[in-house]
Amino acid sequence: MFYPKVHDPILLKEISTEIRRSVIKSLTLAGSGHLGASLGLADLFTCLYFAILNHDPDDPKFSDRDRLILSIGHVAPLLYTTLARVGYFPEKELETLRKLGSRLQGHPGREHGLPGLELSAGSLGQGLSVSVGRALAGKMNGNSWRVYCILGDGELQEGSVWEAAMSASHLKLDHLIAIVDRNGVQIDGKTEAIMALEPLKEKWKAFGWEVVECDGNNHQDLISSFHLAQQVVGKPTVIIAYTKMGKGVPMIEGDHRWHGKAPSEEESSLFLKQLEETTAG
Repeated sequence: MFYPKVHDPILLKEISTEIRRSVIKSLTLAGSGHLGASLGLADLFTCLYFAILNHDPDDPKFSDRDRLILSIGHVAPLLYTTLARVGYFPEKELETLRKLGSRLQGHPGREHGLPGLELSAGSLGQGLSVSVGRALAGKMNGNSWRVYCILGDGELQEGSVWEAAMSASHLKLDHLIAIVDRNGVQIDGKTEAIMALEPLKEKWKAFGWEVVECDGNNHQDLISSFHLAQQVVGKPTVIIAYTKMGKGVPMIEGDHRWHGKAPSEEESSLFLKQLEETTAG
């Protein structure tokens, strides 16, 4: 049985806020981890798990589920929080993030036995290749499920991503939807200063992909973009989602220094306060 879809924009906003709140709290307890993109992608994950994906927390391995491949494994805190919030495991377990023996390690590992994981992730540049393999298998078997692959924009500097992109187009994998977190920053600074990606839309088009651009922090825009992608026939689709790293906490939005940093208890209190003020506004 598929998880029931949420269509109420107010409820989706509330869920995103709850997820951001939990991410901040779990990272504070852990004392390490990646905050910026986890906050920036909270709206995207909310839309996927609560409005788009065909999945079932009560039966995580059922054959007709959509496959979500998280290529940017460092946003594990967001993945864990979303999985817990949607019912894959108790939310109390989020307090064990990065602890010895926990199922919630710094990067997702299937060997830890956490339900809902499709890929062990850590080294960047691999997720799209895995997604191509999964989508090809589904196509060969005549399956109707889709593969969704989440990539970071800095990750696109890996050559393996473009080899996979070329393969997906050649194989006409129209059940493959890639999502690029286009926040414009990576761990060392702005992407365009480190290794320019633009013109990004034209690059994906040149590799034979359908391209959809959207506001990655707007639920309705995201959901509309996914619905458009689901209608494409004969080629894969990439959604370039423009997000703000640290979204919801204005004092750190767009600041690459929060790519891989956890807040102190004092910072956490301030961030949570800003999050509530931003949401109320």
